[in-house]
Amino acid sequence: MPLRPLGLAIIIAALSGVSAVAQTPVPLASPPSHPVPHRIEIYPRPPLYRRCTDWYELQYRPSGTVLYPQMRCWWVRG
Repeated sequence: MPLRPLGLAIIIAALSGVSAVAQTPVPLASPPSHPVPHRIEIYPRPPLYRRCTDWYELQYRPSGTVLYPQMRCWWVRG
């Protein structure tokens, strides 16, 4: 479906208005009188690792008793 000349003119006018708004300069705050040094503070934490314990458990199923592995883990500070 071809655009009519009036519809095309409206689309072009709308797009040019959007770009004009996007390019208007924004007033910036005055820069500080002295440069501010950037600081990065790092707080090291003790390393963590997982401690696990495992065991076998009897589970009763319709097909018969099954020896089923179980495991429980938790985080420990190292």
